[in-house]
Amino acid sequence: MKYRTMGKLGIESSVFGLGCMRFNGQASGDSTIDEQKAISLIRKAIDGGVTYIDTAYVYLGKTSEIVLGKALQDGYRDKVTIATKMPAEAVSDRASMEALLAEELGKLQTDHIDFYLMHGINKQKWEKFKSIGAPEFFDDMKREGKIRYKCFSFHGPYDEFEYILNDWDWDMVQIQYNFMDVDNQAGTKGLELAGSKGIPVVIMEGLMGGNLAKAPDNVQEIYDAFPVKRSPVEWAFRWLCDHPEVSVVLSGCNESEQVEDNLRIFDTVEPGIMTDKEKKLMEDVRAAYLSRTKIGCTGCRYCMPCPNGVEIPGVFSTWNNVSLYGIDPNKDFGFRMLKQRGGGADKCVECGACEAACPQHLDIIEKLKEAWKELN
Repeated sequence: MKYRTMGKLGIESSVFGLGCMRFNGQASGDSTIDEQKAISLIRKAIDGGVTYIDTAYVYLGKTSEIVLGKALQDGYRDKVTIATKMPAEAVSDRASMEALLAEELGKLQTDHIDFYLMHGINKQKWEKFKSIGAPEFFDDMKREGKIRYKCFSFHGPYDEFEYILNDWDWDMVQIQYNFMDVDNQAGTKGLELAGSKGIPVVIMEGLMGGNLAKAPDNVQEIYDAFPVKRSPVEWAFRWLCDHPEVSVVLSGCNESEQVEDNLRIFDTVEPGIMTDKEKKLMEDVRAAYLSRTKIGCTGCRYCMPCPNGVEIPGVFSTWNNVSLYGIDPNKDFGFRMLKQRGGGADKCVECGACEAACPQHLDIIEKLKEAWKELN
């Protein structure tokens, strides 16, 4: 396992950070946690050298922190740093922030949180956090030892990222970044800005919710023609780790084999690892993906549950898969079951709740109409 110094903090972390948002026990990809399996995966990662574990209050129906807390018993807590998050929607004043932090500490069965993040903020949420005294609360909790580092995760445009980053003395930032998102959200400019300030950057959605793990035929042809053979997952992670500003790359694992593969990949990565020819390869791969991708949905499920039962990520996943991989939606088991459950986009009443919650700021209502028309 490779380790990196986290910017101005001066602490070492494994480059591979285990994400705890996507544990599930079902092939359908729902959010039901197979608790024993998840605990086994967490401990396997730690035994392999992982020292950074990421979760959040809202993940998996507010159960992710509980499972992680159980996994970190028997001495495992002392081997890792924990990152978890405070959602703006869950707090309104000092008392509610105190109550939320106490609840999270209890779920995680620990007396402190290493990296405490204001969750998924943009300018509007940052202004709310300031109005309720969150910066002062984070400073107080840091002095009391209940948190070690004050951080934020970000979903929004670059100009808002720059404003937030410069508006307070942050210890760490977490951004969505991958070879498809170089100009999206914080993007490469945001990564480099944080790096210039010595602020360590943790990467989420390095595989775009798994969308970059399986190459469509036009992308696979590009990979196959290259003299060096690697999996799409390895190419994506090597591209990320080539950037010296990156401290940690989060990866969610549902299977033991995925943990093992990540441990292998992250045992070889260093800044500057990509050759010029390999960088050109990834530019060609990006162009090929862009030519076939319908919508940049990562399947994070922040839009769920839909008040009217529309299975939004499922619709968009099928829509992308039809375009990327040429599948027949009428022969796709998951899509047939989605329709049988009444989760189709024809149930959408355009209430807008999904768009308000979407960290990608997707035009969900119009895209659902377009997707449903094409899929049917």
